[in-house]
Amino acid sequence: MRRSSINTTEAPRNGWQTIRRVAPYLWPADNASVKLRVVTALGLLVLAKLVAVGTPFFYKAAVDALAGEGQSAAWMLGAGAVGLTVAYGLARLMNVGFQQLRDAVFAKVGQRALRAIALQTFEHIHRLSLRYHIARKTGGLSRIIERGVKGVDFLLRFLIFSIIPLILELLLIGVILWTLFDIWYLAVVAGVIALYILFTFKVTEWRVRLRKAMNDQDTDANQKAIDSLLNFETVKYFGAEGREARRYDEAMAGYEKFALQTSYSLAFLNFGQSFLITAGLIIVMVMAAIGVQNGSMTVGDFVMVNAYMIQITMPLNFLGTVYREIRQSLVDMGEMFELLEQPPEVSDKPGAPALKVGGGTVALRDVQFGYEPERPILKGVSLEVPAGQTVAVVGPSGSGKSTIGRLLFRFYDVQDGAVMIDGQDVRDVTQDSLHAAIGVVPQDTVLFNDTIGYNIAYGRDDATQSEIEEAARAAQIHDFIARLPQGYDTLVGERGLKLSGGEKQRVGIARTLLKDPPILLLDEATSALDTETERDIQGALARAGQGRTVITIAHRLSTIADADRIVVLEEGRIAEQGTHAELLEREGRYASLWQRQAREQDEAV
Repeated sequence: MRRSSINTTEAPRNGWQTIRRVAPYLWPADNASVKLRVVTALGLLVLAKLVAVGTPFFYKAAVDALAGEGQSAAWMLGAGAVGLTVAYGLARLMNVGFQQLRDAVFAKVGQRALRAIALQTFEHIHRLSLRYHIARKTGGLSRIIERGVKGVDFLLRFLIFSIIPLILELLLIGVILWTLFDIWYLAVVAGVIALYILFTFKVTEWRVRLRKAMNDQDTDANQKAIDSLLNFETVKYFGAEGREARRYDEAMAGYEKFALQTSYSLAFLNFGQSFLITAGLIIVMVMAAIGVQNGSMTVGDFVMVNAYMIQITMPLNFLGTVYREIRQSLVDMGEMFELLEQPPEVSDKPGAPALKVGGGTVALRDVQFGYEPERPILKGVSLEVPAGQTVAVVGPSGSGKSTIGRLLFRFYDVQDGAVMIDGQDVRDVTQDSLHAAIGVVPQDTVLFNDTIGYNIAYGRDDATQSEIEEAARAAQIHDFIARLPQGYDTLVGERGLKLSGGEKQRVGIARTLLKDPPILLLDEATSALDTETERDIQGALARAGQGRTVITIAHRLSTIADADRIVVLEEGRIAEQGTHAELLEREGRYASLWQRQAREQDEAV
């Protein structure tokens, strides 16, 4: 059976591919109101640029009126210098007004796109396989998502409202310079802009590579910091604070190196841009000054040329930054979209029906499975758990006990054979219905950094407070919660670290009871607890299993002696099975394991 894998060698996504991925969020086929907002925003953009390009005419006319020269339009001269100055100010205000109105109209489009992309990414990450999440680095993944969403925001704002308006403005100013003055003005301006853009893009491409290296170091440092904090206790146990600090500092040293190079390259870029713009400004102003001296141009023309050059230089000054940020945004978004293109290893078949649970009989039919093709774990396991019975699976580490639970929950698909529930192959039904039918109490219950009540209520979204408390009583933790100053509103801390192991397990049992599944999977649910706590929780687990099909994966054999049947796994095969008494009588593998654990317990006492 072919399995999906994470492709880390494919060529990086190019900018146009990324832009095409964003386009449907800006022009959704099924939402006319969003399209109307986009069209309106673009219309306001054009209006703003037309006003901006026309504004220097008022400036020129006012100067000519004051100087008593020029051939400005009659309506302009009739307005007088004061009127023209007021008109100039109003034109500038209208330009800003149209721009702000444009931003306000487009804001909802941009925020809607950001929300949709962020939600799609979040949902997709939860659809990815357990294999992916075991291999991922939490810190690095969070940075990819964070930078990707920010990149979309930047691209929407600057590509649409900086680059496109700049191109439009340059074209309009170029036509005006050619029409009103001389083609050489257009030639000089076009030449300077071409050199400016070429220089900016070349240097910025170099800076993007530096920025990519800086981001990689930032991701590495962030991942090391998060990894160290998640393993805070382990760091303390081994007195490794200094070692962790050195690892973090080494990553930050790499970040510092590339951050400095990024700063130096920015200074070079800014100076080069200033040199080119200043040279172009001087050449054009000298040409205009000569025109005024020989009488072919008015002082107003000189001022208007200066105004247009300044109007050109202001957006061009930001071109390097905008281009660099757009390039970086495309890189960041490309990483996020590559993440979105990672195929789920396990997915529902088209039109798959929901699982229909009658009694809850679980069966494995000649199951073969390995996490890696060259290392098989289960080698033809056949097993049936009748509805309402408790079957325990035991065996040494690596025998495949926990793998059975993962295949039942369909974290992975079998390579051969089948896993069945009431005669239905788990691969043929929806994962949502499958997951709803199975309750899991793992070896280490991980809690959300929220209240105890929230963590218990996680078992069922619509649970009432009385149902939450009933589940807590069944799990024998209600009395403990009631004694807390804040009761069910007590915060449990990151991963539930404010609670003891036994308390966390009871919360985990309570939320599974609240879920009320017909099938219960206990995956070494007490192996991490001390003997006394384990005995207390065994009672809660026994009550949890009443009326349910229960599969218990156990390391301590004393906890499963009362099971209806015990299955002994060894090297991926069933070595023997039967009741506790039957297996002891056979004096086989189970009896050997029992005797060994009994000796270890006696020695510990």
